[in-house]
Amino acid sequence: MMSQDKEFTGKVALVTGAGSGIGKAAALLLARNGAKLVALGRTDSELQETVQEIQQEGGEAIALLADISKPEDMQKAFEAIKSQFGGLHIVFANAGINGVWAPIEDLEPDEWDKTMNINLRGTFLTVKYAIPMLKEKGGSVIITASVNGTRIFSNTGATAYSTTKAGQLAFAKMAALELAKHRIRVNVVCPGAIDTAINDSTEKRKLESAREPVEFPEGVIPLTDGEPGTSEQVAEVVAFLASDRASHITGTPIWIDGGESLLMG
Repeated sequence: MMSQDKEFTGKVALVTGAGSGIGKAAALLLARNGAKLVALGRTDSELQETVQEIQQEGGEAIALLADISKPEDMQKAFEAIKSQFGGLHIVFANAGINGVWAPIEDLEPDEWDKTMNINLRGTFLTVKYAIPMLKEKGGSVIITASVNGTRIFSNTGATAYSTTKAGQLAFAKMAALELAKHRIRVNVVCPGAIDTAINDSTEKRKLESAREPVEFPEGVIPLTDGEPGTSEQVAEVVAFLASDRASHITGTPIWIDGGESLLMG
């Protein structure tokens, strides 16, 4: 059973993309540390698994189905949070897609738009509609960006994805300054290669013809000899940024990549 004297006891946390990967790991960790958890995403079966795991450990959680790129979905979601829990303290804007990776001339406009809508518009809508509740007592927003678009620009074909990640970082810095007077902190996690399922759904086309011929025979992650990080490692940083231990940190990106972006940038 979860103790009642944990770090986030009395706090309500929203995690988007909570059904798998980094989102699920963060949802479980925040809940284990006392947060009432709102798991939001587009796949009900995955969200229910996350909620059930939290409930089995004695925590409190609900699942909300929503498309983060649709204002009407997100407005309804925040209305449900207000109705269920009365407030909100932590927002982990994590949901996103890799989208299609292809040379710019081969990337279709609708493929570009889909990545922009989910990753960048979705982040904007998540934060926008969270602000009224966060203003009540202050809070913490954490956004999942990436090494791509913030330190790494050599992943050929990832132009749309990298553009959204660069945009998320700029958005976070703007939001951090704007919302500081309301005691709302806004920070960014920038994972490198993490062992999740997101890469399995990435569509890649014609990349060899456009890629620069650079090889790293001993791997691209110096700290682990090429082994990817874990969702749980990212979740630990998210929990720190959400906590009072990070009370003087805002507008700050943290790269979680084992040195990958220092090598590949």
